[in-house]
Amino acid sequence: MLRITAIARGEVQGVGYRYFVTGCARSTGVTGYVKNLPDRSVQIVAEGEPMALDAFVQMVKADGDMVIRVDALTATIEEASGEFTGFGVKW
Repeated sequence: MLRITAIARGEVQGVGYRYFVTGCARSTGVTGYVKNLPDRSVQIVAEGEPMALDAFVQMVKADGDMVIRVDALTATIEEASGEFTGFGVKW
């Protein structure tokens, strides 16, 4: 299992992006959280099998969405901690 910590930049706050990401996580079976950051970006921490994480990352780019616009998604990869049992929104 691996862990991805990503930062999404663009039109990602105030447009339902955190809930969109939560749906992507449920669809792919990854665990972790999504959280708004003060600089108007969104942090995503996700753990799962490599193929599930690849699918998740592609989905959270929100290509073609009419409201959400992800201009940049930067991610780091490391070993999973196994600390998550599900996926949720952090405040």
